[in-house]
Amino acid sequence: MSNYRSIFVFAVIMLAVSCVPAKHFQEMRDEKIRSEQERDSLLIENKRMDVALTEMQARISVLNNEIEQLVKDSTDRALLLRNTRAELERTQLRYNELHETQEAVLKGSARETTRLLQQLQTTQEDLMAREDRLKEMEKDLTEKEQALGTMKADLDRRNERLMELEDILARQDSVVNALHNTISAALRGFEGQGLTVHEKNGKVYVSLEEQLLFQTGSTVVDPEGERALKDLAKVLEANPEINIMIEGHTDNVPVIPGPRMRDNWDLSVLRATSIVRILLDGTGIDPTRLLVAGRGEYMPLEQGDTPEARRRNRRTEIILSPQLDELFRIIEAN
Repeated sequence: MSNYRSIFVFAVIMLAVSCVPAKHFQEMRDEKIRSEQERDSLLIENKRMDVALTEMQARISVLNNEIEQLVKDSTDRALLLRNTRAELERTQLRYNELHETQEAVLKGSARETTRLLQQLQTTQEDLMAREDRLKEMEKDLTEKEQALGTMKADLDRRNERLMELEDILARQDSVVNALHNTISAALRGFEGQGLTVHEKNGKVYVSLEEQLLFQTGSTVVDPEGERALKDLAKVLEANPEINIMIEGHTDNVPVIPGPRMRDNWDLSVLRATSIVRILLDGTGIDPTRLLVAGRGEYMPLEQGDTPEARRRNRRTEIILSPQLDELFRIIEAN
């Protein structure tokens, strides 16, 4: 009796596949193209973040070069300032000597007195000019030091933001790796039953095949699948910083239309919703962390109409990703 039933189901499937219109096939191809465009868009966004990080590092390198030049200029001006002060001291000594000489020969000839007075006046004027130059150099050095301090402060702020960005990226990778290990350990008992856990693009994917969760065409989770979801819910509840997306996927065999579902879109969404309700039932998971999506048959893992391809395409994927609000805030601030 079982053999006759299998033959009858196979005949019905083959008849349904042969009746798929060319328009439906074209819609599948269009959805595939849209999916590839979405993937490309995500890759471009990832590259944009890498470019933003590279540009920030380049700006910091430029600031370091400018600071090195300012430090060199300040050193040169400080040396010149010391030399000028030494020369000023020598001039002051000479002025004192001339002044003493002038006092000693006040009673001498008027010509000598006049010469000494003129020399004294010239020396005094030179001294005043040197003092003015010294004040200007001190002022210029102060301004350079202030500019250097500002540049250093700006560089410190940029270095701090860069370190913060690198720390967030490292923490994100660490969170994803730890989450992958924790989930793998929690669901190890379901290995070989249609459940896989893997990382991709900074996210953890928990993929559950139909055989673990649902009967064919059903939206009610089987007891074994519910047990796996309850174990997964414990991990998700203990990691509140993780966002959760549940995606339902079907094969390309049309469902029999009914009052609850018209096509594979409805089937994939209803299955994802059933899983959400199990994850939330009796747990402290915040519902705002969850997003439900139905992909229908339009994101297959394998192309083709073989039984194996259809089996792999009938799945539910629970996609876990760290919250990136802090990362985006740093990028926007720079």
